[in-house]
Amino acid sequence: MKRIALFLITNIAVILVLSVVLSLLGFTGILDETGVGLDYGSLLLFAAVFGFGGSFISLAMSKWMAKRMTGAQVITTPRNQAEAWLVETVKSQAARAGIGMPEVAIFDQDTPNAFATGMTKNSSLVAVSTGLMRTMNKDEVEAVLAHEVSHIANGDMVTLTLIQGVVNTFVIFISRVVGYFVDRVILKNEEGLGIGFFVTSIVAQIVFGILASTIVFWFSRQREFRADAGGAKLAGREKMISALEKLRKSMTEPLPEQMSSFGISGKTGDHGLKMLFMTHPPLEHRIAALQGKSIQ
Repeated sequence: MKRIALFLITNIAVILVLSVVLSLLGFTGILDETGVGLDYGSLLLFAAVFGFGGSFISLAMSKWMAKRMTGAQVITTPRNQAEAWLVETVKSQAARAGIGMPEVAIFDQDTPNAFATGMTKNSSLVAVSTGLMRTMNKDEVEAVLAHEVSHIANGDMVTLTLIQGVVNTFVIFISRVVGYFVDRVILKNEEGLGIGFFVTSIVAQIVFGILASTIVFWFSRQREFRADAGGAKLAGREKMISALEKLRKSMTEPLPEQMSSFGISGKTGDHGLKMLFMTHPPLEHRIAALQGKSIQ
C-alpha cells in the first residue's frame, strides 16, 4: 500500500510541475488560432515537456524513491565488518572507474539482488539485498558491486532517461495526431476537439507506447552487457561469471516495477518474442557473452 501511495503522489506531483512549466512557456492548447487545425508547434512543445520532463523528474527523484520503495538503509557508519567491507569495496571501485563515491545501502530481501540509481555519476546510490549478502561469497558480491558501479560510470541512468524522453515525446505527439485525424476526418467533428479525439488519443498512446517500449528495452538489454563487461574489468571476469551463475540458480524476487530496469537480476531461458519486452537479457546470454561464446 505504501508503494502504491508513493507512486500515485509522485505522478500527481510530476503532472502538476509539468503543467506549471507549460503555462510559463505560454502553452495555450494544441489547436491553431482558428480552432480548425492542429498547431503542430504547440503539440510538439506539449509532447516534449511531458515526454522529457516526466523522465527527468523521475530520474531526479530516483534515489529518494528507491530508498522508500525498497526500504534501503544507507550505510553512514558501518555496524560490522560486512558493511565496512561493502563501503570500502565500492569506494575502491568508484575511484578506479573515475566517479564520485556513491551512497552504499542494504535492503531487506530474501533473494539476491542489487541496483544502482542516481541523477549523475557523482550523486548515485548502490544497494544490495540481504539475500545477496547471504548467498554469495565475497568474490561474487565484489563482482555485483562492480557491475552496478559500471552502470554509474557508463552514465546508463541518464542515457536511458534520454531515450525514454525521446520515445515518450514521439508517442504523445503521434497519438494526438492520430486522435485528431479520427475526430475530424472519420467522425466529421468540426467544433473543437471531440470525444473521438480524446478516446482515440488514449488508445493510440497505449498501443504506440507498448510498441515504442521495445526500443527502450533493447537499449536496456545492451547496457546490461556493457555493465557485465565493466564489472569483469573492475572485479575480474571469473568473478563476474560466478556471480551471474549464482543468480541464474537462484529464485529472484523482482524489484518494484518502476525500478526493474535498474536491478542486476534477469530471467533465465530463451523467451522468444517475450525478449522484446525484457529489460535484461537472459542470464545464459550474459554469461555466454563474458565467456566469448556466440548465442545460438
